[in-house]
Amino acid sequence: MERPRRACPGSWSSPPRAMMPPRRQGIPVRTSSLPLFSDAMPAPTQLFFPLVRNCELSRIYGTACYCHHKHLCCSPPYIPQNRLRYTPHPAYATFCRPRENWWQYTQGRRYASTPQKFYLTPPQVNSILKANEYSFKVPEFDGKNVSSILGFDSNQLPANAPIEDRRSAATCLQTRGMLLGVFDGHAGCACSQAVSERLFYYIAVSLLPHETLLEIENAVESGRALLPILQWHKHPNDYFSKEASKLYFNSLRTYWQELIDLNTGESADIDVKEALINAFKRLDNDISLEAQVGDPNSFLNYLVLRVAFSGATACVAHVDGVDLHVANTGDSRAMLGVQEEDGSWSAVTLSNDHNAQNERELERLKLEHPKNEAKSVVKQDRLLGLLMPFRAFGDVKFKWSIDLQKRVIESGPDQLNDNEYTKFIPPNYHTPPYLTAEPEVTYHRLRPQDKFLVLATDGLWETMHRQDVVRIVGEYLTGMHHQQPIAVGGYKVTLGQMHGLLTERRAKMSSVFEDQNAATHLIRHAVGNNEFGAVDHERLSKMLSLPEELARMYRDDITIIVVQFNSHVVGAYQNQEQ
Repeated sequence: MERPRRACPGSWSSPPRAMMPPRRQGIPVRTSSLPLFSDAMPAPTQLFFPLVRNCELSRIYGTACYCHHKHLCCSPPYIPQNRLRYTPHPAYATFCRPRENWWQYTQGRRYASTPQKFYLTPPQVNSILKANEYSFKVPEFDGKNVSSILGFDSNQLPANAPIEDRRSAATCLQTRGMLLGVFDGHAGCACSQAVSERLFYYIAVSLLPHETLLEIENAVESGRALLPILQWHKHPNDYFSKEASKLYFNSLRTYWQELIDLNTGESADIDVKEALINAFKRLDNDISLEAQVGDPNSFLNYLVLRVAFSGATACVAHVDGVDLHVANTGDSRAMLGVQEEDGSWSAVTLSNDHNAQNERELERLKLEHPKNEAKSVVKQDRLLGLLMPFRAFGDVKFKWSIDLQKRVIESGPDQLNDNEYTKFIPPNYHTPPYLTAEPEVTYHRLRPQDKFLVLATDGLWETMHRQDVVRIVGEYLTGMHHQQPIAVGGYKVTLGQMHGLLTERRAKMSSVFEDQNAATHLIRHAVGNNEFGAVDHERLSKMLSLPEELARMYRDDITIIVVQFNSHVVGAYQNQEQ
């Protein structure tokens, strides 16, 4: 079942009247700026410093809320609970947005003698959209293998501050293949950050043959330089936590030592599906264990606890020749773009959402707990009435026993002990664990018609239908829509109407050329599309102008990786096996 799409700004209903503050009586007073904007900066803050210095920011935001036309803030949006990862609860006050009295900041009325509209200029819009984009072209031959991947584009657009999404891409150096993944954090970014740094190492180690594992262990024992396992492809903003690197390495080493003890070296073939599952489960186990053991370093001790008490979903692809494996935990998605013989595009889903819309997930959860919990394990489409994804890393509040939670919190730092969220016990919490990080792995053998793969967090899929995603990326990569004649469906069209259609097509072409990154082009459509499926610059400008307190009301963080396949190489693999 497709998840509901996010509504356009201005289309949400107002909060219930009982929740609204009393109307102020008397003559409205003209104000120079709304209170909301005096204590909040927009998400891409660094791009607006020149505007602040030139006193332009208040004009942009002030006129975004000017009521001469129907702008973003004319009627404050009411946020239904199904738009938040966690259901609002007093204990979640420091983790859930918006603030309870957010609407009082949006009720100011403004009057101006001359209606004016100020929007971000196209260069400003492009600066925001392209701030986090990254592209990598894969060499067709790396000295060992011919790659079935031409390259990939990735990008992120934050809604939370700081952004809770993460992304990773790396080439496996000791084995074959490439790893790409997106990670969607909740209750903070600590868990998604840790998983984005560590998971690929666990997968790579799981795929290594016994001899290579022994060679790596001997190098560590003797103090020699280690064989590089991964070649990372990261944007400068995609950082690694240097403070925790030693802790992370020691946990990884313990894992490969156990693999050496378990594997005698007799079996040469490694099951990729089993390796992916083991890596996901082992990393989640290490996250839990590190939080229980703690660390004498106070900074690290607080870090491992933050990682464990926050959570993250993950969607990872491993591509080796024509063998594509997708391991998914949570509600991010992997979508394959297939070009049919007539040039049209179709979407093939390679992952399943692990949430209440998945009947198999509901059944799995109910079977794992006593029958008397059948009505409480999932309430209001959430795990224990609180959590939307049914699988995730971290989130030890849904995995540890109540006694273990209390013991860790009481012995932890004051920041943890004073936090209401960590001390809060979910309702109907009787038979933990209720949550797992075990992934569902899907295998697909690539064909020449499989042109690209889209990995994206749920911020994209809440906004766009999968078929629209594949069509937009397919048209961007091939430029096919430039050459298609304008179809009017048999209707009589005037010369003026035809001129309008041609003008719209020209605008589409120009928007394609201004994006050099497929993920950026997709984000532009996800945020700026109007009801006709075309990018509306006015809408895009307003959405990107929203300050931090408002941005999360309209959309989630969006993280996208678009992987383009080499059809000639895939076809050659196919011909060799025939």
